[in-house]
Amino acid sequence: MTKNQDPYSGGLFRTLTHEFDDIRPYYDSEIPAAMQRIAASTSFPLLASYVYPGQPLEDVRRRIAAYPDIKSFQHETMSLVNEQIVQRSISTFSCEGLKQLSPQEQYLYVSNHRDIMLDASLLEYWLDKNGFDTTEITFGANLMINQLVIDIGKSNKMFRVERPGGSIRDFYERSCHLSRYIRHAIKEKKQSVWIAQRNGRTKNGMDLTDQGIIKMFCMSEPMDKLKAIADLNVVPVSVSYEWEPCDVLKTLELYESQFTKYTKKPGEDLNSILTGIMQQKGRVHFEICKPITEAELRNFADMTNHDYYQAVSRLIDKRIVKAYRLFPNNYIAYDLRYGCSRFSDRYTQEEKDRFVGYLRRLDRYDTCDVEQLTDIFLGIYANPIVNKTKQNDRADSSCL
Repeated sequence: MTKNQDPYSGGLFRTLTHEFDDIRPYYDSEIPAAMQRIAASTSFPLLASYVYPGQPLEDVRRRIAAYPDIKSFQHETMSLVNEQIVQRSISTFSCEGLKQLSPQEQYLYVSNHRDIMLDASLLEYWLDKNGFDTTEITFGANLMINQLVIDIGKSNKMFRVERPGGSIRDFYERSCHLSRYIRHAIKEKKQSVWIAQRNGRTKNGMDLTDQGIIKMFCMSEPMDKLKAIADLNVVPVSVSYEWEPCDVLKTLELYESQFTKYTKKPGEDLNSILTGIMQQKGRVHFEICKPITEAELRNFADMTNHDYYQAVSRLIDKRIVKAYRLFPNNYIAYDLRYGCSRFSDRYTQEEKDRFVGYLRRLDRYDTCDVEQLTDIFLGIYANPIVNKTKQNDRADSSCL
């Protein structure tokens, strides 16, 4: 591929990626039709009023329908979507660490996962604002609930990922397929990729990388586990929200999961997406961590495959947990949950009163054990401190 050749124009990659037609994002050649469908959607007036408040509906409709390619759609409309989210629901948005990366390189961003949409969307916004190309993004098949969502997702470089299920053989084959596509996107299409560190969002506040994700990365380079990871340029990303998106919804899910296998209700994913967008999130911080280097991976060269996957997972966790930014809410929740004042110097009485007032909204769920709900809720905010403490303890013991 020449330096300026567009990987989304079809042509060259239509042949090369034929095996990935079931999961890939749209080509640029497919964007005009997708934009026409989006503009004609019955939900378009509501979307337009959020992204382009005060502008005539038909003007917005014509603008969207005229986009010729992915870059135009992302750089203009999706940038505005994120600006509206920041203006309406985030008091301070910050991102650090991007200067250690190069706009000319491709990376596999492995992020902790707190919100269905915003973890990736806000990172794309920051990349675009700072002269980096946006990444391709994993897109859970469970989220492909209608044509509008599919069109918006695949026009944002999102590619389909199946959830675990079915036979072991089917899951293995899907994982191999996904692994080949991720490597193809980075090495051949020259596109960075975003993926969560685990399947689904972290519900309890404990950010831990699923070693099955590392195993999946290696499936497309099975003969050399070090090269398999080193070639992907893994960059851990740590995202921290002052007010956890969907905190009450996560609390209710964890509560119900204590008694029975949790089954999502119709429309639940869409409700979580909308709640995450609209809920006030206070301060939000992204930390682009130091990339995982080949030199670091060589320390694990003599390990079995299982131990290697675990070691790489822990290396990513170490970066993410260390970079996670704690806010007063985390310290307040810890002290409330454990009945202590260990971190009382990290928050004011006003901040504590505000948090306790917010906590009282759980009282409305009086058909549940509110005491258990409260403990689960506090855990969501307190567990990042627990996670950091565990990591520090492991670091201390390794130095003995």
